[in-house]
Amino acid sequence: MNDLTRRANDLVAELMAKPWGQVSPSVYETGRLVTLAPWLVGQPERVAYLLEEQRGDGSWGAPDGYGLVPTLSATEALLTAAEGGDGDPAVLMPAARAGLDALRKMLHDPPELPDTPAIELIVPHLVDLINEHGCADPLPLPPGMDITRLAMVRRLLESGGEPPQKLLHVLEVAGAATGAGAVSPTSIGTVGASPAATAAWLRAPAPHDSADSARRHLEAVATRYGGPVPVGLPITVFERGWVLSWLVRAGVPVEVPAEMAADLRTAIGPAGTPAGAGLPADADTTSVALYALALLGMPCEPASLLAFDSGEHFCTWQGEDGFSVSVNAHVLDALGAYVRGRPAAAATYEPVMARVAGWLAARQEADGSWNDRWHASPYYATLSCVLALGEFGGPRYARAVLAAREWVLSTQRADGSWGRWTGRPEETAYAVQALLLCGPEPDERAVAAAGRGYEYLTRMGDLSDYEPLWHDKDLYSPTAIVRAALLAAMHVARSRIQGEFTGKK
Repeated sequence: MNDLTRRANDLVAELMAKPWGQVSPSVYETGRLVTLAPWLVGQPERVAYLLEEQRGDGSWGAPDGYGLVPTLSATEALLTAAEGGDGDPAVLMPAARAGLDALRKMLHDPPELPDTPAIELIVPHLVDLINEHGCADPLPLPPGMDITRLAMVRRLLESGGEPPQKLLHVLEVAGAATGAGAVSPTSIGTVGASPAATAAWLRAPAPHDSADSARRHLEAVATRYGGPVPVGLPITVFERGWVLSWLVRAGVPVEVPAEMAADLRTAIGPAGTPAGAGLPADADTTSVALYALALLGMPCEPASLLAFDSGEHFCTWQGEDGFSVSVNAHVLDALGAYVRGRPAAAATYEPVMARVAGWLAARQEADGSWNDRWHASPYYATLSCVLALGEFGGPRYARAVLAAREWVLSTQRADGSWGRWTGRPEETAYAVQALLLCGPEPDERAVAAAGRGYEYLTRMGDLSDYEPLWHDKDLYSPTAIVRAALLAAMHVARSRIQGEFTGKK
């Protein structure tokens, strides 16, 4: 067994050993826990984490507008911690004031804000909380943003109405109106697969047994992470579907436990499957789980996906604002893989596949790339689209795949890496696969560029964490999924570039 195969099998074994998933800690979510659950184990460590993550300019988070949400959350949390005695005010207040200064700069000349989940609810809520501290001139809302939607959410919860399940993931924005009567934790104790939402729910009166379950869940998450918490957990189905899809599609010889495949199959119900307990079913997780099952020789009828069909494209969930190209690419993968395994279903699904392929191609950028609402990097969106179009779109989309390849070639960095802000292993893995794994046979330029990318990945070695690039309330990294993408890229490089890497490990 070579080293990549061993690492891939070790990774799959970890999925079974850590069924809730492997996700990076979040500044946003950790800040909300500092404010909402000071009683929770690990509070000093959460405060220390926020201080350690602060940038030299006083902000938190990534560029291009991604810093607003984590900076608001961390600044408000440090103000609360200083007032509540959860740390030395002589340390906490200077950091909070630096955060306030950074926020004023952001809000004075705000960049275009990214399309992250519930940003239109989170920002007004946090601005209001910071202004309630009364320590400075009130912060304004970004241009074009108001409290209208947040007020509607709070009125719904105050009325005792049952909120949409997707709203539970951001229940912390509700303030005192957490709707405890209409909301309850899942069997594992989470509300909305979110530590912050669970902590917010616990602040309202709740049945003893349910409250005890939620507290135990929060304690388990905080203990596992040493205080800080991730933006979403569990992500069981999401993680397993993506890891298996990356590895098996790339041809990595991995052994999949029978119980993992069975669990994945069981997770898909008539309405599809959610990423994990506490979340609504979504077309993205459903598609990737279906595709993974098809790759494993277990094609599963994809009729549940049709509920997400808007008639033009597939939505992530019903009522979604906007659209996602990666979701539609994964839908094309799922339908195509099913038809390949069950040719009798072609009459039902091929017309849908043709419509989705055309919709994807129409959203390709002029430079050959794609962008998406679920990931900060265009390399993720571009790989998702070229894999689906190259495998299931047919010859008419070969030009779109070649245009994407040209874009990838033109954006490689001098050290062999690729990346939106700086060269990163995750984005390099996507670029290498886009050059080698889909569409027409790669030419010498693509092979050479992929070779440089492979060399970059080998220089980076095994990493335990990765820069957060995936969209949730805050940017995060699903670390097992990213590791699978890296292993897939390295395997493809070794397999496709004959002789160049002979003997390298």
